Amino acid sequence: MIVPHFGDQPFWARRVHALGASPPPIPRRRLTAERLAQALLDATRDSQMQAQAQQLSERIRAENGVERAIEILTGKP
Repeated sequence: MIVPHFGDQPFWARRVHALGASPPPIPRRRLTAERLAQALLDATRDSQMQAQAQQLSERIRAENGVERAIEILTGKP
């Protein structure tokens, strides 16, 4: 589950949820123990959500984001 705080985090929280890899995001100002507990239960009991999260994590890992950012910033492959 995602609790967005600032910047682009609300966008990415909605996107991850839309991809089926997390429960709906919980805005920080609406975060309660009950909401967090329910999101944890939803995430741990939903095997399809877990599979989507695993698939998404593999795609993100394959991007090599740090290496790509360094290439862009330094102009060196």
